[in-house]
Amino acid sequence: MQITYHGHSCFKLKGEMGSVVTDPFDDKTVGIPLSRLNAEIVTISHDHDDHNAKDKVKGTSKRENPFIVDFGGEYEVGGISVFGTKTFHDQVNGAEKGPNIVFKFLIDGISICHLGDLAHQLDEKQLDAIGMIDVLFLPVGGPFSLMNDEAIKVANAISPSILIPMHYSDSSYPNDTKVKPLEQFLQSFGMSPEPEDKLIVEKDRLPEEMQLVVLRRS
Repeated sequence: MQITYHGHSCFKLKGEMGSVVTDPFDDKTVGIPLSRLNAEIVTISHDHDDHNAKDKVKGTSKRENPFIVDFGGEYEVGGISVFGTKTFHDQVNGAEKGPNIVFKFLIDGISICHLGDLAHQLDEKQLDAIGMIDVLFLPVGGPFSLMNDEAIKVANAISPSILIPMHYSDSSYPNDTKVKPLEQFLQSFGMSPEPEDKLIVEKDRLPEEMQLVVLRRS
């Protein structure tokens, strides 16, 4: 399976059976361009413009229009399994920012988890629903989602083989962005790996201990 990062919380997961795009965003809202993307499945963690621009993703030769998943539950599309667990975009059960869906995917035998704009620690029931994870996409730039030490606590609770940060700013973001830079999280984590253009994940070659991977924006 191949993973590429397209900024903010948007990734493309490409496996043998098909592809998934997570949380495509509106360019004007985020302040950076989103590259052209095609996929069979699009997941939307919550209905905010920086995560819900589903019309930005086109279909493929396998599927004319992507299958949109924006609710919790279990789905199977073209051999790819998707599981959605309800969480919140704040620390007061959604009273301020609303709900957030954590998505788990099974692609090529690999389990991937996208936390969306999760803003709180996961309880035991939520952790059980998420289960064992090989690759975790973790929001780290806040300010209305996880950041720094709180993000690290969630990562340790899930304990993936590979940890990939998302939802952070870089030099191409507008100066007035509220999202914090990646360097702030890396300082808290105590590690600063060299960024990679893409990541190829194979089930039988996963690291034994949690590995931090930073992906360049495509």
